[in-house]
Parts: sequence; structure tokens; C-alpha cells
Amino acid sequence: QVQLWESGGGLVQTGGSLRLSCAASGRSFGSSAMGWFRQAPGQEREFVAAISWVGGTTYYADPVKGRFTISRDNAKNTLYLQMDSLKPADTAVYACAACAPYTMCSISDQHDYSYWGRGTPVTVSS
Repeated sequence: QVQLWESGGGLVQTGGSLRLSCAASGRSFGSSAMGWFRQAPGQEREFVAAISWVGGTTYYADPVKGRFTISRDNAKNTLYLQMDSLKPADTAVYACAACAPYTMCSISDQHDYSYWGRGTPVTVSS
């Protein structure tokens, strides 16, 4: 069983930056692909970014490419999302998710993820 806790959300002005963290329990963190998703009010949850467990390959949704950076520290069992040049359209609750360890999962498909955090809110003011 994997438990995930997000932190780092808050209120920021347009053009500002935030760094989200996702702390994971369990010894399988380093063997699981990890992702960030977000859900804006009244909207469906959408893929933001993901990182593989082999090689650390990263993937990004088009709206955040060039502005967001996903990374992981397996020694600390922590996933990060550095968000720069934030826009009001980035306002959402951001949640981290983990695929089952040692599995290939469809990195942008939320249904492929087995474990979820409760999310941290991000508000970008104009």
C-alpha cells in the first residue's frame, strides 16, 4: 500500500512560481511511475506531468510544457512539480498519483494510476 501527501500549494500572482511536493510512504516509490494531475472547479481532472520509474523519462501536457518541471528524489520518497510562469488557467487542485510498482502504465491516463493523494490547491490571481 502506498500513501501520498501533497504540499506546497497556495495563492500566487500571475507569472509567479510554486513548488509542489508529494511525499510517499512505502518502499516501492522508486519502482513506480508517478504523475501529477489537476482539477479545476467544474472541470474534469486532467493530466499535467509524469515521470517514469526507469530512466526518469518525463512527460508533460501541452499547456504546461516549458513552464512546469517534474522530478523525483527516490532517496527521499518525494515527487516534485516546479511550476513557473503561472497563469490563472493553472488554478486547480493538484494531486499526485502513483502507478502500481514494476508495471507499465499509460502515463497520462488517470485510470492507470493505483494510488492518489488528496490534493493541494493552487490559485493564480490575475
